[in-house]
Amino acid sequence: MATLRADFTLPLRSFELELALEVDRTVALVGPSGAGKTSVLRAIAGLVRPPRGRIALGDDVWLDTARRLFRKPDERRVGLVFQEYALFPHLTVRQNVAYAGRERADEYLERFRISHLADARPAALSGGERQRVAVARALARGPGVILLDEPLSALDAHTKGAVRAELQELLQELALPTILVTHDFEDAAALADLVGVIVDGHLRQFATPSELVDRPTDAFVASFTGANLLRGKARRLDDDMTVVQLETGELVYSTEWGEGDVGVVIYPWEVSIGRLQQHDSAMNLIQGEIRSVAALGNRVRVRIGPITAEVTASSADKLELARGGTAFASFKATGTRLVPLA
Repeated sequence: MATLRADFTLPLRSFELELALEVDRTVALVGPSGAGKTSVLRAIAGLVRPPRGRIALGDDVWLDTARRLFRKPDERRVGLVFQEYALFPHLTVRQNVAYAGRERADEYLERFRISHLADARPAALSGGERQRVAVARALARGPGVILLDEPLSALDAHTKGAVRAELQELLQELALPTILVTHDFEDAAALADLVGVIVDGHLRQFATPSELVDRPTDAFVASFTGANLLRGKARRLDDDMTVVQLETGELVYSTEWGEGDVGVVIYPWEVSIGRLQQHDSAMNLIQGEIRSVAALGNRVRVRIGPITAEVTASSADKLELARGGTAFASFKATGTRLVPLA
């Protein structure tokens, strides 16, 4: 299997996109809207022409500005799935897939379990069905690379989980270099082997999903992966401990080194909640009003003062968190990460 290598610069409206990437499995690019994620896909697909750089799939070079080489989109082995799927509304499902590869259309209809929809038009399909048609059309080209632009954003919450699992299985089966862009870290973590956090055209961090959670390099990466991010001023207590005075006044302790202005990172699932002050091994304790309680499946997210905790539904019921009032959030110094503020 060939490796996709892309190293280019592309001026955008308010910043310059600079990216160097090697892809031989599924990679996700995550970040806020307007960060340059979709522009990466457009450059690789040949829909825009970077003024500097090189893009190649193995020995097949698609862009080399030093040699003034630029291959057109139809000369690149790329299967691109657009955010809204971009199906032709006047064509049937079979005709949409056949548009990319007539000789393999029926094969992919069967493979994606949409043969029974062959004569339907896109308007009659569900979100999950439209996605399967779009991916089938992309693969009918016989691509060496798959590009997915926000593949799950057009789906409702009820459909999203099932379609994400289906897409995950498909990408593992295909084993092609794949780049997907999304603003949702949960989607990226489920679908990709490696995740790049991109902001204003630059990669902040590129690692496995678990590494991004365990060792975020800055405040933006930490908050994007779902952490609490509290601001404060740190000073070293001794070789083993740092104390941070939060902007809200509380003192918290970390086993990581820190000094001066820092971001304090705590993941919601590392926070315990009690109605009474806890006497356990957790050094950090924040008392506050219960500001919100939100159920997420069998888990409940609770906002106490400046911090969000995630507990089981049974714990939330036992503590009667829904009635509000005061509660205590506790978390260990060993799970309290310190990062530089962006």
